[in-house]
Amino acid sequence: MLSMIGLIGGLALLIILTLRGMNLFISAPLCALVVALTSHVPLFVGDTNFVADYMNGFTSFIASWFFMFLLGSIFGKFMEDTGAADSVAKWIIEKLGRKQAMLAVVLACAILTYGGVSVFVVAFSVYPMALSLFKDANLPRRFIPAALAFGSVTFTMTSAGSPEIQNWIPIQFLGTSPYAAWEVSLVVAIVMALFGYWWLKRLILRAVANGEHFEERADDPKNLERDLPSPISGLIPLLVVLGLSFIFHDSFKQNALIIALLGGVISLALINHKYFHNLSQALTDASTGALVAIGNTAAVVGFGSIAKVTPAFEQAVAVMTQLPGNELVGAAVAVSVIAGLTGSASGGQVIALPFLGQHYIDAGVNPDQLHRIVAISSGALDSLPHNGYVVTTIRGICKETHQAAYWPVAAVTVAVPLMGVALAIGLFIWF
Repeated sequence: MLSMIGLIGGLALLIILTLRGMNLFISAPLCALVVALTSHVPLFVGDTNFVADYMNGFTSFIASWFFMFLLGSIFGKFMEDTGAADSVAKWIIEKLGRKQAMLAVVLACAILTYGGVSVFVVAFSVYPMALSLFKDANLPRRFIPAALAFGSVTFTMTSAGSPEIQNWIPIQFLGTSPYAAWEVSLVVAIVMALFGYWWLKRLILRAVANGEHFEERADDPKNLERDLPSPISGLIPLLVVLGLSFIFHDSFKQNALIIALLGGVISLALINHKYFHNLSQALTDASTGALVAIGNTAAVVGFGSIAKVTPAFEQAVAVMTQLPGNELVGAAVAVSVIAGLTGSASGGQVIALPFLGQHYIDAGVNPDQLHRIVAISSGALDSLPHNGYVVTTIRGICKETHQAAYWPVAAVTVAVPLMGVALAIGLFIWF
């Protein structure tokens, strides 16, 4: 009982401290310590102990993602320093009009995400363009994280055919394909995209009506009086990233992103070498930004590592995977809750599927239907304030506070996917 109180209390405390802007290098291990102490996890000794398990989660994330974060940050800074991001943004504004700035950001993220580029890397890559678009359209910059997240982790990340790992993890447990239940997935993706776009646009227009507008900051890229490169010079590197990621995804899996991003950085530097303003400073800022972003995310991953070794977490998993009623509803609830506890969509799937996958298949559930429900539901409660992607995007990349930027993010990354999974379950039951 004490372990469960500690787990829930530690998670609640982490969410509250994150929303209040406390440094995650302090709040995440502090909340993890609360969870460990209430579950009698030793601090220093034993096969399972607080220091070792927390740091294993922390360092394993950095080991897996450091080069992606670094190259993604360099790519974004090169787009910014050469003026390529401004050039693409102005071209989009000219073609679509200022009122479509948010749509342009969402579409750019959606294309890259469905093309196989990691959602973390998409945020790094598109942010400079998003900043320029929101500035030209005079829209409140606190909505940029929501636009980036909506295009990346909702209707694209968990849809049929998506190369993101959230759509691929169920394959190994259910024997399905990435196109499982594509008909329902297509309907759900369209509904999520339309409803989420309408909602986010409404939130932005309401903020504008209340007097909010784009506010420049001292550390924003300066509008220098200089010639900008052609918009094509910014689009080609994005296509290089997308193409290389698609070509090497099957062969190199996650490491394909290193090849893709390196190709994007090199192509961007070669095409726009005459337009660099301060190459040395761009590299310095990129490396610093990458370290802060990956460090914040790793701190939260460490919390999840402690949560997973507690008796309360094992009990929660057991309860969630044995819920009565419709099996698809039970699977959706189980995956959503576990993803919320760990702050990870992929983590929630990996933990839940070994238990519920075969259980529900033995109960007669269609594997393709189960695959799609698991994928969509994993992308809902995972986006609570302590989620690694949310923390990285809001704080590390966009330099916003959770208090200002999180609630629009929650609207499109928590509420919209929950609506999507409810729609998918309804379609599977009725048809």
